[in-house]
Amino acid sequence: MLPGEPREVSPREAEVLAGLAEHLTNAQIAHRLRISIRTVESHVSSLLRKYGVASRAALVALSGPQPSSSARPGHVEGIPVSHTSFVGRGQERQEALAALAQAAPVCLVGPGGVGKTRLAAVLAQAASASFPAGGAFIDLTPVGEGFVLRTVADALGLAERPPQPLESVVAERLALGRSLLVLDNCEHLLDEVGDLVERLCSDCPQAGILIASRERPGLPGERVITVPPLAGEAETLFLDRARAIDPGFAAEPEVVAEVCARLDGLPLAIELAASRVAVLGMDALRVGLQDRLRLLSGARGRPPRHRSLRAVIGWSYDLLEEEERALLRRLAVFAGGFDLAAATALMPDTPPSATADVIGRLADKSLIGVVGGGRWRLLETIRAFAADRLADSGETDETLRLRLRWAAGTAATLESRLDGTWAPQFDLVADDLRATLADTPAVPDRQAHRLARSLAHLTFARRFHREAIGHYLAAADRARDAVDGHQDLLNAAATAVSIADGPLAFRLLVRAADQIEHPDPADPADPDGPADPSEPPGVRAATLASALVVTHRYRGAHDRDPMSEHLPALIEKASAAPADARTAALVAIARAWHQDGLELARSAVEAARGCGDVIVLLGALDVLTRAYARAGRMRAVQRVCQERLTLIEHLPAHEPSAAAEIVDTFHSAARAELCVGDLPAALAVAERAQREDPIGEHPYLSIPKTIRPLALSGRFPEVFQQAPAMWEAWHQAGSPRSAWMATAISAAALAHGLAGTGEFDLWRSRALEMARTEDAASAPVLASFAAFVDARVAVHTRAYDQAATLVERAFAPFTVRWYEAYARAAGAELAVVAGLPEAAERVAAAMPYAEQNDWAAACLARTRGILHGDRDALAEAVERWTSIDARFERACTLRSLSARE
Repeated sequence: MLPGEPREVSPREAEVLAGLAEHLTNAQIAHRLRISIRTVESHVSSLLRKYGVASRAALVALSGPQPSSSARPGHVEGIPVSHTSFVGRGQERQEALAALAQAAPVCLVGPGGVGKTRLAAVLAQAASASFPAGGAFIDLTPVGEGFVLRTVADALGLAERPPQPLESVVAERLALGRSLLVLDNCEHLLDEVGDLVERLCSDCPQAGILIASRERPGLPGERVITVPPLAGEAETLFLDRARAIDPGFAAEPEVVAEVCARLDGLPLAIELAASRVAVLGMDALRVGLQDRLRLLSGARGRPPRHRSLRAVIGWSYDLLEEEERALLRRLAVFAGGFDLAAATALMPDTPPSATADVIGRLADKSLIGVVGGGRWRLLETIRAFAADRLADSGETDETLRLRLRWAAGTAATLESRLDGTWAPQFDLVADDLRATLADTPAVPDRQAHRLARSLAHLTFARRFHREAIGHYLAAADRARDAVDGHQDLLNAAATAVSIADGPLAFRLLVRAADQIEHPDPADPADPDGPADPSEPPGVRAATLASALVVTHRYRGAHDRDPMSEHLPALIEKASAAPADARTAALVAIARAWHQDGLELARSAVEAARGCGDVIVLLGALDVLTRAYARAGRMRAVQRVCQERLTLIEHLPAHEPSAAAEIVDTFHSAARAELCVGDLPAALAVAERAQREDPIGEHPYLSIPKTIRPLALSGRFPEVFQQAPAMWEAWHQAGSPRSAWMATAISAAALAHGLAGTGEFDLWRSRALEMARTEDAASAPVLASFAAFVDARVAVHTRAYDQAATLVERAFAPFTVRWYEAYARAAGAELAVVAGLPEAAERVAAAMPYAEQNDWAAACLARTRGILHGDRDALAEAVERWTSIDARFERACTLRSLSARE
């Protein structure tokens, strides 16, 4: 069976495959399909067998771009389900459906309570068949400023793919055929929604976009459909809702018409009134409406269209008992819903059983909506009304204080469960945790700091990495002492490192060092009292040392801050006083990175082992691999990376500092196995990284780990499938400087050159573009690999006219020696087959590399066989190629061997 030609795939396997195509993790696929992670892993293994491929990335490449499970024909995720009939709106429905067919943004505009959400739901259901790629219905009511894009991505089932902008991920999804996006309750985020929709209309012109808002967003080409109060259908709506409560309800038509007219035909007002008529009767209802539904001429600053609705809600509010009013007022602080524990937290003097009883009564009176799963929610209009009443009562400050205590405690509880099942519960309360933090001033406060730090940790673990950095910075602003604020900045820097943002990490570390040197005085007004601001010994030196390490590990020479040049002197000054073992180890690591040298690196590792911190030891081992690589000792590099792989096995991947080392370890280990020529081991590390990488699958950063060993193994079809995806994703991310990735593009060039597709020159030029150079020899990271590729392709295609030049390049001194063994071996072979006079000397010069690299050893065995006509050497090469699964090279060698029979 050929790769890409599967046996029959089950419906569930097809759903899993669709999730893989979206770059979802196993956990995300399991959550979407409501199955266990182990079951997802089983389906992935089955798919690997059926498709005849060896990696998850290969499955993604074979499946091609596919919509998520939400993209089933005729299916739009999140459409609100109603158990009552839909009344009226025939003209508005017809106009909106016709406008959606024209692929222009459609805006339902009208006052609160007029029924925009219900109409939008009906339209989404009716139009779904015309949008074969599916879509999502998103209520933006609980969403705060700055989170619209994040919310849209979550609703579409999309995962973050650093460093690709999330906006591009959303656009890619909506571009998969005709998709429908419904954004409801946008009025508090109008500018942000307008900007997003305008960009999506530009990038995805075939997508349908439906907006429901109290105010038009003012988009170019928008089709605005005004949703007016009900006219003739109002009485039908009233009777339908009243009879849902009391099937025997009857009233004179003119009386019903009068009531509906006095309610201004607003569906919410009508439904609230109808919900009470079974208790009050029509006569009492009419009496109650005499003064309650007047336009509130005294409510200055409020648009007239809100006043009658406020009167209806106010009437309902006035009918409540005092304990019902008190709870309803306080529940206004929850934007995303609440459970009994949250409601009880706002009423600390009321037993939970009494609070539960009041919630039930409010739900019966349609003032609280039942979400399900023990959760409730206020309608937005009722929440806004209750918030005004809360302000009038003078209880706002006390209620916000109680909400902050609830939020801090809830976030801390979820944080304590990070090693178990926590994400679904976090998703339910995340909007309120965010809103609570946003309502706190950026001043020292114990509870606000506790919330910010926990929320940062939770959002990092949820893979909202950029958001996590923002919360860590918010925590630093609210810390009550310099030590806490310093730790928050360290966590923010570690998060930046984990998503490959070295420049930001450097700035945060410098800021942290500055803060610990010049701590802000504690706020004397802090009711919790001042915390101990004393600085632990050596903290500044350790922080400066970490900043210097970042300049070498995670930043190229082109983007180093001028401040980095002063760090060594500052570190020496800060570490002059006695320091703890951890600080001493960090300073030793910084010296090893800055001054270079194997002995310094070994000393750093020894110091790190002595301090007992695994994270510090992993950093020390990384500088040791750099020192060994500079010395050309790739076997030693491999041993160190294998130790690092062992060390990360038990690290908490939800901790930013641990995640940063896990990500770097996988990157370094995959490269190390490649640099000793162990192609199966390199692929195994890449596959493990795809399973265990705490940051998630990257749109292009993870592919190089597989493309290089695949190309060297001769598995060219897999390379041809993955390389274009990597190239396109890199471009979509803004073509960031990624010289280290250029070797993967060069590997794709190798595959095309050996396969004879005619695209060798194209991919060779792309490697130069990615390295930002016109000559591979001037790009240290690319130089040796590019020299190897050019020499190997020249051997295979018998293009010997430039052989002398290519051999010279292959034997040049390389600043970065990771792939030097490949260059030397291929250069020696080219010298032999081209008949260059110095061929024997080149072979002799390359022979020491056979000890460091299995691929080089096999290539040099073949070269000796060709040079000396030695069939035993060729047979040895065949065995060596077989041992590292280099299929193409083995086939080439077998042809040479048979030619000598």
